[in-house]
Amino acid sequence: MARNKKQPEFTGKALEYYNALMKVRNELSEQIRICADESLDCTNSEKRGATTHMADSDSSRNEMGLQMMTENGNVISLIDDAIERLANDEYGICMDCGEPISEARLKARPYAIFCIKCKSRHEEMMKNR
Repeated sequence: MARNKKQPEFTGKALEYYNALMKVRNELSEQIRICADESLDCTNSEKRGATTHMADSDSSRNEMGLQMMTENGNVISLIDDAIERLANDEYGICMDCGEPISEARLKARPYAIFCIKCKSRHEEMMKNR
């Protein structure tokens, strides 16, 4: 979603969806910030002369932190795309079959791009690769 665009005003159900999307986005952004801060702390402890086994542990923790930050960043991108679809009246429509995504699914995963049926089919295809 382009950052320099003026955010549309949402009302009614669209506002509920927007608020749900922003809640998840803010939570993920905070997790990324915390993880980045912890990663910097680990890097600084290595420079202060931490023992080798502690450095190995810090390295593993940094790798897991980077993976989590990447995954959260990917979800934030999905959220930004969902907000754009919401602004264009395309939110809640399965990108595969074009059918509406259930209210329950959107409540659980407001950035969902597939209905349950299509998501299950995609997961099965990935499992059989």
